[in-house]
Amino acid sequence: MNLRTSLALLAASAGLAVAPTVLAQSLTIALSSEPTSADPHYHKQTQNDAFAAHVYDSLINRNADMELIPGLATSWKNLDDLTWELKLREGVKFSNGQPFTSQDVLFSICRTLNNETNVSQSYMTVTKLLTDVQTPDDHTIILKTKEPFPLMPAELARQLPVIWNGIVEHGPLKFAPKEGCGVTGAWPTVADFNNGKDAIGTGPYKLKSYVKGTGIELERNEGYWGDKPHWQTVKFVPVPNAGPRLTGLLSGDFDVIENPAARDLPRLKDNSDYGFVSKPSTRLVFFQPDVGRNPSPFVKSADGKNPLQDLRVRQAINMAIDRKTINERIMDGLATPAYQYMADGMFGALPKAPEIKYDPEGAKKLLAEAGYPDGFELTLSSTNNRYVNDGQVTQAVAQYLSRIGIKTHVDAMTASIYFPKRAKREFSFAMGGWPSETGEASALFQLWVASLDSARSLGTSNYGGFSNADFDKVYEQAIVTIDPEKRKQLLEQATQIALDNVPLIPLHLESSIWAFRKGLSYEGRRDQYTLAMSVHPAAGK
Repeated sequence: MNLRTSLALLAASAGLAVAPTVLAQSLTIALSSEPTSADPHYHKQTQNDAFAAHVYDSLINRNADMELIPGLATSWKNLDDLTWELKLREGVKFSNGQPFTSQDVLFSICRTLNNETNVSQSYMTVTKLLTDVQTPDDHTIILKTKEPFPLMPAELARQLPVIWNGIVEHGPLKFAPKEGCGVTGAWPTVADFNNGKDAIGTGPYKLKSYVKGTGIELERNEGYWGDKPHWQTVKFVPVPNAGPRLTGLLSGDFDVIENPAARDLPRLKDNSDYGFVSKPSTRLVFFQPDVGRNPSPFVKSADGKNPLQDLRVRQAINMAIDRKTINERIMDGLATPAYQYMADGMFGALPKAPEIKYDPEGAKKLLAEAGYPDGFELTLSSTNNRYVNDGQVTQAVAQYLSRIGIKTHVDAMTASIYFPKRAKREFSFAMGGWPSETGEASALFQLWVASLDSARSLGTSNYGGFSNADFDKVYEQAIVTIDPEKRKQLLEQATQIALDNVPLIPLHLESSIWAFRKGLSYEGRRDQYTLAMSVHPAAGK
């Protein structure tokens, strides 16, 4: 029995009226995957960004349908092809009472470029492209780029959580990242944010405690500039398995849970004490083959080569997977089989992508043509607590590959172990998941498919080492093309080149589900964020 229930029973037995608003100021949410750090610039993943949205604001935000809305910036515009001006919100204060100014934006940009503890160059996608940052006054920021960057507003959305410049010692701040931007003390570390010392933001909540593996506690920021959330205190509890998450909801330990198993939804439908909401997302779940190295650490073949470097082998793997069955039996119908690298209808996607048909016999023929009639050995590496049913999906893919002669092994591990290993390219066939936050094909291509060019923020998640000159030529032209129609045509061309060369094995696009107790409602979000601010008392409750 949880505390809320115990208090209600005690009050009732004493003949006292219980004020719902008193007992409803705390909220407990069970997460299927926990944030890997309280540092808002540590590792760009959905659960980290969702947590950061509680404590920190970004210049530009997105609503539940991923449309751009003002954040700390109230407006933005092009001054010319290489220059963006953003007007900042006035009257905003950090949780410690200090005023928010353009200096904090400049400092946050500089910190992303001097953050040695980040994973995969996270939060540098935009900042590495900047050639100058100007602060003409406290509420204006001017960003200059080397090349036209039409997606600046879309990329800034949740890409730059703003932190207070007073957490380090510094002189006058200036945009000179290689010289430290004027910072004279030590840059903040992950530990400084995890222990709460530097967790100072302008968001709706303040960090009370972060204990990895145990949970996160937040308290409402009473000085927040925007609409104050209903909940005074919030606790996030990591519960990787769907069964215990649902049990905790039914027992009253949790008010909201994310990603209940789809097979359990009929149980919730038949119980008026609970509700749930489902929302299609833009998150593509895929496998990334190592095509850049020979040999590769977890591939063994009779000829000693890396078979994944052969296009026919990648095509065979693509054909060997029955996406529809995985969706029906493992995802319980709450996913969309993926035949290209973004959702149909997205800007830059093929209007009618051909279905990747399940054809194990055709796959065997391709393997034989490539010189592997008896297959080879391959280890599939994945998370087991990050994506919906990720461990089960990996096992299913392994079984399909076994049927065409590839001897498979599965190595599934927790996200906290998996992601640092993947960033060091320790895998040969690694699971990935990526939502298109910009609303167009360029987002995934920039990080996962483009040839590695770290200085230009290209290919920084291209752990498979894929490189194709034709793709790069078209894609790089697209990302500097201001005209939307021309950019769309170029992105569609880049999409086709990518599909023809199979740098990634697409599986499906996830749908997200949230379940909650009676008396609550949740606004499902296409970005898959679980936000306390999106939980509301139901109408009339």
